[in-house]
Amino acid sequence: MSDMTETTPGWLSSDELEMARARMPILYVEAVPVRVDDSGEVTSVGLLLRIGPDGTVSRTLVSGRVLHHERVRDALLRHLEKDLGPVALPRVPASLQPFTVAEYFPTQGITPYHDPRQHAVSLAYIVPVTGDCRPRQDALDLVWFSPQEALSEAVQSEMPGGHGVLLKQALAHAGCVI
Repeated sequence: MSDMTETTPGWLSSDELEMARARMPILYVEAVPVRVDDSGEVTSVGLLLRIGPDGTVSRTLVSGRVLHHERVRDALLRHLEKDLGPVALPRVPASLQPFTVAEYFPTQGITPYHDPRQHAVSLAYIVPVTGDCRPRQDALDLVWFSPQEALSEAVQSEMPGGHGVLLKQALAHAGCVI
């Protein structure tokens, strides 16, 4: 028996990920990118525009899995850079206490959050960004909305799986009038 422990984080193969998703909750981080003024008040919220596997266009938040042996802070930074670009300059909070924990279920109606692929637990953060955001990977665009615009029925209807609810919670947590 070896006393060496494999600590290198890595991706699961597609088949391994499907098997894991079918058997246990997967840990995610989600970030609501915001711009704030000098007093720390949220002035705008960044929402990604994506095309889903079924071809539907939707607005979403920065989101992704936490890898094996990866700190939550590192996962949050990795996904912010992946989705917003390397010069977004996110200011991850000193305390990594999320504003909420969102539980996604493959069955609709258990919570406001739904992911047909899996049971997932997501730690959600509000992250101010100060740099130039240029979406990468599978995002088509990043659009900045005022808090009021982000809470409008038109924008909320474009956010599937409970992300609209999560956005409302984030803005309420930040003290924005709902």
